[in-house]
Amino acid sequence: MYEITDYTLKQAKKLGVVVKPAKNPKKKLDVFKNGEKIVSVGASAYGDFPTYTKEKGKAFADERRRLYKIRHNKNTGLASFYANNLLW
Repeated sequence: MYEITDYTLKQAKKLGVVVKPAKNPKKKLDVFKNGEKIVSVGASAYGDFPTYTKEKGKAFADERRRLYKIRHNKNTGLASFYANNLLW
């Protein structure tokens, strides 16, 4: 199960959503707005900015973030929006 970081909680507060560990084991987070689940985000098999920062340092995490943004810059769906803003 994914451990939600302070970074993700702060990002969720900025966006006006609540995050909880995903019930789907293949996902990291369930995102709720006004008490209603709107999307599940983050593949549990992959890293993310707060995890990389904690495990491998800020410089490594910054590079992974840069590469993530390049790969996903064309994705405009709801899940992509929240993954980008909550996990990266």
